[in-house]
Amino acid sequence: MIVNFSATNYRSIKDKVTLSFEAENSKDLEDYYITEPIPGLRLLKLGLIYGANGSGKTTLLKALGFLRTLVIKPLERKTSTLNFKPFLFDEHKQHENTIFELVFVHNGIKFLYEIAFNNIAVMHEKLYYHQPNKSLVYERNTDTSKQLSSIEFGSKIKIKKAHKATLEANTLWNTTVLSGFLKTNIDSKELRNATDWFNKVLKAMIVPGADLRRYVTDLLESEEINKQHIVQFLRKADFKIKDISIEKNQQNLNIEDTELFTFLKHDSVKIQDPTETHTSEIYFQHSILRDDKEHSYRLPYKEESQGTQRYYQFSGLLALMITSEVVFPIDELESSLHPDLLKHFLLVFLVNSKKSQLIATTHHRELLMDRDILRNDVIWFTSKNNDGSMELYSLSDFDSSIVRDTTSIFNAYKSGKLGAVPELSDYYLDLNNGEK
Repeated sequence: MIVNFSATNYRSIKDKVTLSFEAENSKDLEDYYITEPIPGLRLLKLGLIYGANGSGKTTLLKALGFLRTLVIKPLERKTSTLNFKPFLFDEHKQHENTIFELVFVHNGIKFLYEIAFNNIAVMHEKLYYHQPNKSLVYERNTDTSKQLSSIEFGSKIKIKKAHKATLEANTLWNTTVLSGFLKTNIDSKELRNATDWFNKVLKAMIVPGADLRRYVTDLLESEEINKQHIVQFLRKADFKIKDISIEKNQQNLNIEDTELFTFLKHDSVKIQDPTETHTSEIYFQHSILRDDKEHSYRLPYKEESQGTQRYYQFSGLLALMITSEVVFPIDELESSLHPDLLKHFLLVFLVNSKKSQLIATTHHRELLMDRDILRNDVIWFTSKNNDGSMELYSLSDFDSSIVRDTTSIFNAYKSGKLGAVPELSDYYLDLNNGEK
């Protein structure tokens, strides 16, 4: 689980911003929102990020996704460059390193991972672990003149000299030590634990319109998730679906239908190559009441409504989050979902999940009306400063003069008291390009 994530000098992020999942002392809705992966460490299962278009909401998720890529999908050649942009509205920042800091917990151990990099190299990298006190796993530095990385392990880490040398050889100057470990035939309990979290727990960002059908269907076929769970989610969401079935078909696929294969192809589940001609078709069995009798109809996925298709996909995510330890970043959570379904999805997750987290951006401000189902510390806002940089802050940051227990968060946000809304001008246009 994520404790907190910080980013500096990445895209619209200029100065350090931090998204934290550490819960406040409030006991509000504690049974549903709070989990303790380590005794005494109270973490939130949900983070909702509001903000105007272009304010940086998605940037934060992209930063986390880029960090994931640095670990599990490294560059193969030392001549390749890292594909990202630092903060572009300040020429000085373009010559400074981008910095990520991530604190996370896996298998009861808390890790602190720090990395500083630019377009050509990973300049500095550190990994600490707490068991129970903070100890160094390794520190990495890069000599850019020689294009070489050096790694020093902490005093409590036992590693053979030959293994250290091999790991250094596999850690190119533009890749991370963690990615080097993933392709090195050595073992380290601490490194294995950390890389497993990036590889199995942290998922790629789900973008609006991403088709997760084949991903979820593959999870069902591999029995990574339970079919009855999916049926139950769909039934409780009032889709009148009694059962689902999967059939293998032969079909010539369009090579353009590769979005899902790119999306999450590094997850533990085996995903079918989209260029293969064997595909799996999902069918839904509907139970309809007519003339006081129950009638069953079987429809293929493509004949279902967009809402049914989307909730089938999201039911797969729910099944993973409830039965496994995963972290899903979702951009524009409300995409293709009815507001009631969005609320239902969140409540099913909160009530039933134990050790998963959901990080989501959203424009659905009506959700803020439901003060009885949201904690203040799960709500975050992004705003754009005058210099073009992003600002991130929590609803909990506001004092009682602005936010009280009786305050309507929806009205406060809508009226602009909380920021994170667009500053719109009037509706009149000068169609003569300023000419009189």
